[in-house]
Amino acid sequence: LSKLSRFNKNKVSNPRVKQDWRVYPMCGNFWKSSHYQQWILDGQELELHRRRDLQSLTAEELQKTHIFLANYIKALGETLKMRQQVIATATMYFKRFYAKHSLSDVDPTLLCPAAVYLASKVEECGVISSAKMMTALRTVIKKEYTYIMPDSPYSMSHILECEFFLLEVLDCCLIVYHPYRCLTQYITDIGQEGTLLATSWKIVNDSYRSDLCLLQPPYLIALAAIHMAAVIQKKDIRPWFAELNVDMSKILEITKTMLSLYELWKKFDEKKEMIDIWSKIPKPKLTKKDPPQSSTRPDNNDTGTSKS
Repeated sequence: LSKLSRFNKNKVSNPRVKQDWRVYPMCGNFWKSSHYQQWILDGQELELHRRRDLQSLTAEELQKTHIFLANYIKALGETLKMRQQVIATATMYFKRFYAKHSLSDVDPTLLCPAAVYLASKVEECGVISSAKMMTALRTVIKKEYTYIMPDSPYSMSHILECEFFLLEVLDCCLIVYHPYRCLTQYITDIGQEGTLLATSWKIVNDSYRSDLCLLQPPYLIALAAIHMAAVIQKKDIRPWFAELNVDMSKILEITKTMLSLYELWKKFDEKKEMIDIWSKIPKPKLTKKDPPQSSTRPDNNDTGTSKS
């Protein structure tokens, strides 16, 4: 992977090359969508929203927490037999929520199943019954996460209530553009489906453990994944990149982010490190609802949420 910089010796930027579908395959949709207009964030803005989390955790610990929770969403989605795109959408909802709120505002172990449940509806992958959802949640916890949470303290009613809070924070911006469609189009154009697709697809999957989905358009993430896969598979696709009107400095920036993620992830032992990290995160307390009264409103804290 250290050879990745070789692609960037000659910056690929030819002003005579037209902006064709290979560079902008989502033109007319993505650029006018809420994904681009509201949810491609600035790095400084993201750091500003995470100041509260960084009072309790270091930047590395926070990144490890996001890796851990993305793995938790993946395990829950796979137990429910969901497609990868549904899991990616759920992870995106989770990332967007905690880009605006602190981990201490809503218990992540409540938000993760709420994000999965919402993504299953948006991606139309079939109705998930309450019983099936709770069974999958208990199965995942019992199989992999008892060292963090012996059991989920939340019921389906809590998940449903948290889903409404998630919708509010997302501002009902539920249509998500993923790099997968661009990726398959690009690799088909290159003619390397048999060698590059599987590796680059895995790199895109791994990118959801980072903040790239909040900071970069999907087509750039797809190009960076192909860039990395070509180096790993020792395929020279520089002539193909030379035909694109794309700023390779952005591709290199994404590549460096992914290399940093892999370096951190390689040394990250979840079972040993997460117990200590988890204990540092302030968590909202689950309180019982008082009997409904005509003169008072229900307490919102029973969803595991706290007002900021």
